[in-house]
Amino acid sequence: MFCQDKFNIFFKIRHINVAKIDKYLYNRIVCMRYRAKVEVGLKPGHSDPEGEMTKQSLVELKYPVNSVGVSKAYEIALEAKSLAEAKRLVDEICRRLLANPVKDNYRFEIEEVK
Repeated sequence: MFCQDKFNIFFKIRHINVAKIDKYLYNRIVCMRYRAKVEVGLKPGHSDPEGEMTKQSLVELKYPVNSVGVSKAYEIALEAKSLAEAKRLVDEICRRLLANPVKDNYRFEIEEVK
């Protein structure tokens, strides 16, 4: 259940008109906003043709490059009741959609947006 749904149920139970509740108050009491930065890259041992091609091009341009790895970066804005819930949600997002657990590793950082 999303924070807005919980907010509406909370105030309907108490017979308070939700439309009169200030949006700012809703965001401060029920949910906080977070920004997650997620990086998804290949596990060691998996081939990275894009990284190899980039390395080859850089060497041909006379750059002293030993290796290149390619990864994807995502920035996700979300609402959650706590930092722990935000971490749980982002971890679930990574496992279910952003990363293939067979070939990808992922890491993320979460910060509260004021």
